[in-house]
Amino acid sequence: MIAIRADLLDFTAAPRWGDTGDGGHSGHGGEPAVRWRPDHWLLVDAQGRIAGVQPGAVEPGPAYARDDQRGRLLLPGFIDTHVHSPQIEVIASFGTELLDWLQRYTFPAERAWADPAVAAAGSARFLDALLAHGTTAAVVFPTVHKGSAEALFQAAQQRGMRLVAGKVLMDRHAPDGLRDDDLAQAERDCVDLIERWHGRGRNAYAVTVRFAPTSTPAQLAMAGALCRADASLYLQTHVAENRVEVQWVQRLFPAARSYLDVYAQAGLLHPRSVLAHGIWLDEADLGTLRDSGAQIAFCPSSNLFLGSGLMDWPQRQAAGVAVSVGSDVGGGTSLSLPRTLADGYKVQALAGHRLTAWTALHAATRGAADALKLAHEIGSLDAGCLADVCLWDWSRDAVGERRLAVAQDLHEKLFAWMTLADAGHLAATYVAGRRLYTRADR
Repeated sequence: MIAIRADLLDFTAAPRWGDTGDGGHSGHGGEPAVRWRPDHWLLVDAQGRIAGVQPGAVEPGPAYARDDQRGRLLLPGFIDTHVHSPQIEVIASFGTELLDWLQRYTFPAERAWADPAVAAAGSARFLDALLAHGTTAAVVFPTVHKGSAEALFQAAQQRGMRLVAGKVLMDRHAPDGLRDDDLAQAERDCVDLIERWHGRGRNAYAVTVRFAPTSTPAQLAMAGALCRADASLYLQTHVAENRVEVQWVQRLFPAARSYLDVYAQAGLLHPRSVLAHGIWLDEADLGTLRDSGAQIAFCPSSNLFLGSGLMDWPQRQAAGVAVSVGSDVGGGTSLSLPRTLADGYKVQALAGHRLTAWTALHAATRGAADALKLAHEIGSLDAGCLADVCLWDWSRDAVGERRLAVAQDLHEKLFAWMTLADAGHLAATYVAGRRLYTRADR
């Protein structure tokens, strides 16, 4: 049992768009959406669950090992809802848009993961990198190789992390070594992985369609059948990221009303579907997403880096579509969700909106947990949740210190922190109450 003393911030509900005060009220007894508890103890029981919170002046009982981190910020661990485990090797690669990016960088990197040793080492490196950036749960694409999913699940289980992943499905428009050349075998691989890993520890299986162009209608139908057979499975894919990609989908699926409609017709849209990007969607598409309960994983760093476009977050929110946040490494330029959220502010500013720190941080914590149906486990500092939490320094240099010193209110302080913070601000990461990352100079 441990007790961590710090400045505690989490959310009880989704803040109102544009509200820089208390974020609006949650509806649960009028409690503000933003829950701010400076200088408090977070109590963690022997099972790694949050037992409660109490003021710093009230000492925990003798059963608790005390970790006094006064002057630091404690947040729920971030939830990255779209990221590619093999692609840290191609992050920050020069000069392409989406489709050329796949051919020039992504596919060569992923082909190497056919080697079990490469997949095992890469999965361990990837998950440790997530922890070193303050991310404790993720929705992840490995590769088309069954062994890449095995390695990722195994590495997550060793760390006790919450992971949603699945073998990537591709059976056309991909190079040799990255295709499912036998539809029945691809289905058997998925079924075997589901039986072995779905619900084992903190692992969950996602039927993982790369994107519509790399799956034949037969493979999409198979993926839809897997989803219908077990409503507890997740679905992850990409949709409407790039205009040239959208045009390609129109040519490949002329009978579909839209790119999103390809997935709807295949039975791939449901309350556990995570669709990355969703930039080039129309009002009918947004209605389909709302009715299905599927969420959009907003990936601003990647959208900027690859020049894909600007997603309109308030439009999706007004349509009743849940929005979470993904780093989308390697198209994204950092595994750090604070860096990703800072890019999210820039994307929304270019689209004519202002993204508050409250909406951004909620989407990367409790909002993502709600959309993934995991709010009982992650995303907040509620009693009963697992203690997946991270300790952050408020600042790391004179510029940050001065900026925070002159902040006029809590939102201004948190917005400045979110905009300036990076992995160097992270002091420690805990998963189910176990410290799995400590900054070397902490």
